[in-house]
Amino acid sequence: MKYCSQCGQAVTQKIPAGDNRHRYVCDHCHTIHYENPRIIAGCLPVYQNQVLLCRRAIEPRYGLWTLPAGFMENGESTEQAALRETLEEANAEVVIRKLYTLTSILHVDQVQMIYLADLPEPIFSASEESLEVRLFSEEEIPWQELAFPTIGNALRFYFADRKTGDFPLRHLHLDRGADGTVNCELGTHQ
Repeated sequence: MKYCSQCGQAVTQKIPAGDNRHRYVCDHCHTIHYENPRIIAGCLPVYQNQVLLCRRAIEPRYGLWTLPAGFMENGESTEQAALRETLEEANAEVVIRKLYTLTSILHVDQVQMIYLADLPEPIFSASEESLEVRLFSEEEIPWQELAFPTIGNALRFYFADRKTGDFPLRHLHLDRGADGTVNCELGTHQ
């Protein structure tokens, strides 16, 4: 950030009085500009014994498979964002069961919330954001072609939990190590 969105003057990075982190502060109007994590909301749609995946038609990770999910918009709840993203990416209407995975993605300042959802009817199709949308059984999942580690985590949890019928909330932390690999840790609450 170089300029204040309130008055257009230059900003500097410093620790404001009463704070403990560097923030962008306007030296002219004294507005403090906070940068906070972005929230991603989506669904893990289930129809009978299959899950619905979308092949991405947008960057990043064009052409790879993902669950329908995207950035939350102002003025909507996380559930509304998950339902909207599922409709936008898969032209599918789902019924949310529960929050299923909550992942803090530290190295990109994001929080991802995936809801376990039922797809009442196998009605879905590709959209502007998806090249292809289809149902997969566990054996058919294209594990090597998944767009993001968080998607693989959610799918692995789902297929393991399906065997017991218990679907606990999974809280994970992802961060990139010094060698560039993504490290995953279970959070303190399950």
